[in-house]
Amino acid sequence: MSDCEVDPVTLEIMRNQFESVAEEMGQVLITSSYSPNIKERRDCSTALFDADGRLVAQAEHIPVHLGAMPEAVDTVLDYGPEPGDVFVLNDPFEGGTHLPDVTMVSPLSVDSEVLGFAVSRAHHADVGGMTPGSMPAGAREIYQEGLRLPPVRLVAGGETNDDVLSLLLANVRNPGERRADIRAQIAANERAEERLADLVGEHGRSRVLAAFDAVMDYSRNRVTAELRDLPDGEYRARDVLEGDGVTDDDIPIEVTATVDGDTVEFDFAGTADQVAGNVNAPLAVAKSAVYFVVRCVTDPEIPPNQGCYDPISVEVPDGSLLNPDAPAAVVGGNVETSQRVTDVVFAALADAAPERVPAQGQGTMNNLTIGSRAGGSDGFTYYETIGGGFGGRAGGDGMDGVQVGMTNTLNTPVEALEAEYPLFVEAYGLREGSGGRGEFRGGLGIVRSVTVEADATVSLLTERRRVAPRGIAGGEDGATGQNLVDGEAVPSKTTRDVAAGTTVTVRTPGGGGYGDPADRDDDARRRDREDGKAD
Repeated sequence: MSDCEVDPVTLEIMRNQFESVAEEMGQVLITSSYSPNIKERRDCSTALFDADGRLVAQAEHIPVHLGAMPEAVDTVLDYGPEPGDVFVLNDPFEGGTHLPDVTMVSPLSVDSEVLGFAVSRAHHADVGGMTPGSMPAGAREIYQEGLRLPPVRLVAGGETNDDVLSLLLANVRNPGERRADIRAQIAANERAEERLADLVGEHGRSRVLAAFDAVMDYSRNRVTAELRDLPDGEYRARDVLEGDGVTDDDIPIEVTATVDGDTVEFDFAGTADQVAGNVNAPLAVAKSAVYFVVRCVTDPEIPPNQGCYDPISVEVPDGSLLNPDAPAAVVGGNVETSQRVTDVVFAALADAAPERVPAQGQGTMNNLTIGSRAGGSDGFTYYETIGGGFGGRAGGDGMDGVQVGMTNTLNTPVEALEAEYPLFVEAYGLREGSGGRGEFRGGLGIVRSVTVEADATVSLLTERRRVAPRGIAGGEDGATGQNLVDGEAVPSKTTRDVAAGTTVTVRTPGGGGYGDPADRDDDARRRDREDGKAD
């Protein structure tokens, strides 16, 4: 056996070591960050790439981040990265997703040779723009959503570019918090370089590079084998978004999934043209949603890397909702449109993989942003995505009060929220009766009520307020969500100034049910009544 060959046992060891590099990056980022959005909610992702920009390993973080990260590395490669550099970017039209997601890309050099890249992406609680928290419901162009960063060297040859950092911090609220979170991301990338050097010292340069290829080949072979088990054919589905924040008109998303042997193509012809509001989604976000669903309907234990994505192709018309032209507003596309793409792709594959496709979950991230316009230490920006119901599935009820689809964050603990912000949590619990009935019940949504104890701006970007999460195989739909400000219902996408003492309530959707409700087990019905999950 030559030095470049990797036997199966060594491959499994090294695969886990690569994944450990990504996981350790994530731990450094989470424990080093300052903002509750990263240290408590863990709204961040980390990954390891090879020198050609191919994904080698990722931590199990945020799906919408991870599937889009390859676009960031591909873009940075065009800028000639050198050892000691750290590129920062957030531009959705140059490798980003939406502006609050700030990405750091670092070449990983061992003995002055670039062997790979470390990537960290974190949702920053504010990146400027027209409203605190940088999630304005009524934005019509990206310039209103915050500071737009094409790939630029924040660190060059190991030296921080203070001019770039100063420019960035001058355009955001809470610059001290932003500075600390940026440092945490840089530290996470630095840890990856240390660990890659350790692996080269343990296995040798040639063996590490060969293992990069081998883990991708392994995942590709397993995914193609799974795709061959799906029946060939064309599978279609259609769903809608509930307006774009400018109008309430439904916005269609259509897909045709073509399974052909060991490949699958998703064609979004028929999807709406890009819209005036901010639910446009960059192509990388649409791809993330597609990749996520394919991983769900194949074996989820397959190691996630570039090999998983190679058999999948995604076609989206230029200038459409899922592939907009600049300067389209996109901040809601990353969080809400990605969820609907997930729903519609699952629906398309329901006939091809019926045992793997659940009823629809809540289909929204229920984005709640509250912030003050004051700067410096007097200002604050709070951001939360609120869980809801997971859809029932073959053999099991849907989970209650969880993140669904393209997000995987934790909640902000009440204690941390009230300690960090002038906010008081009035209520936080499961929403009784919100899950769709079925042989397997849909998960319950959440009720979260927060009183704002200072004058502030509130922004809500939500979905499934008119169109309920659908049941499947005879299951009933889940409950729609509702947004309230001092008890008054407000639109699914809204931004408004509120006075101190205002209470904001978000009632999140439940999941759809799976199977005929008449077939539900009697013991399960009794438990539902005892637990307050059904009448």
